[in-house]
Amino acid sequence: MKFLFVGGTGNISTSCSRLALQLGHELWLLHRPGRPGIAGARDLPCDINDEVAAAVALATHQFDAVVQFIGFEPAQIERDVRLFSGRCRQYVFLSSASAYAKPRIFAPTTERTPLENPHWQYSRNKIACEQVLRRAGLASFPYTIVRPSHTYDTVIPLPIGGWTDFTTVERMRRGQPVIVPGDGTSPWTITHAEDFAQGLLGLLGNARALGEDYQITSEEALTWDELYTQTAAAAGAAAPKLVHIPSDLLIAWNPDLEGTLRGDKAHTAVFDNAKLRRAVSDFRPRVAYRDGIRRTLAWFDADASRRRLPPETDAFIEKVLAAYAKAWPAEKIG
Repeated sequence: MKFLFVGGTGNISTSCSRLALQLGHELWLLHRPGRPGIAGARDLPCDINDEVAAAVALATHQFDAVVQFIGFEPAQIERDVRLFSGRCRQYVFLSSASAYAKPRIFAPTTERTPLENPHWQYSRNKIACEQVLRRAGLASFPYTIVRPSHTYDTVIPLPIGGWTDFTTVERMRRGQPVIVPGDGTSPWTITHAEDFAQGLLGLLGNARALGEDYQITSEEALTWDELYTQTAAAAGAAAPKLVHIPSDLLIAWNPDLEGTLRGDKAHTAVFDNAKLRRAVSDFRPRVAYRDGIRRTLAWFDADASRRRLPPETDAFIEKVLAAYAKAWPAEKIG
């Protein structure tokens, strides 16, 4: 089959691109000119935000599936409806599991969990993007919605001093204390991009996926304390010095954390992939976190420029730890 990935070289999408090629599909990557591609894929260099130029670049193409990896606002999806109507048999939008309402009682999240997130604009935008597709209608624009949760490959999936920031890993290697939001006991699902890729590729060209929504996640739920501990072990560090600080206090110190904490990671996240398995019967997550994070840290260590250490991150951690230590006069943090 012939696929177009809008993006295709990012944290999630690189694994999807590689698997598509391994499976023998014809893969095209639409990205800005000058961006690196992937061996075996064909490039369609243009800025999709320039709709006129994108229409010209797409004029001679028809695709079995188009996957939008970098759509974040409803206007971008409205543009895609115009660009790809009549040009693909299936349009796949990557939404986000952070769009789900956070449970008041424990229950595994399914696709029927309501979509609502008053704490994170990113998630509300993803919900609005989904609504654009539903308004467009399946008959005129055959779509599939996919919701990844916390997915990693070339990022560090820790909430404070992680992602593209190497600060928390470096602090663990130095034996310095690191911040864990909350009490560290909430189960949280983190998915390796290779496991996500097998779910996504199983949906492409799959007729039963049209008009449907699917979450694609691992089925390994570890507590935050265990995730930090396994990350430290992968980094070659001793047992980490974990300091548990309430999410509300962290948000008070840095309001920008409200979305990612109160709107997402401060809650339990366990998912039921039964609907996905009905469409992709051989979906089997295989990458345990202890193995995947070791590969991720090896990727960071292979190039010093990847190990970003923004001084403001370390300063924030030290400031919060110092303030929190005052609440424990008989105990020295760190």
